[in-house]
Amino acid sequence: MTQQLVSKKELKSVYGVPYSFQHIARLEVAGQFPKRVKLGACRVAWVAEEVQCWIDERVASRNMTSSPS
Repeated sequence: MTQQLVSKKELKSVYGVPYSFQHIARLEVAGQFPKRVKLGACRVAWVAEEVQCWIDERVASRNMTSSPS
């Protein structure tokens, strides 16, 4: 199985994650965002499937808590 990696820039441009890099780091420490993969001394990425699951969970949570108008 091939895993795709998502760069910091792609978190915003491809997946629409509206958070700053610092806030993403805080969410990671709190266990509320997927953990990064260290690729080198100055390069990190995230597993695309984990990021998509994180987004899907937020949408599902919204759908469960929203009340009909």
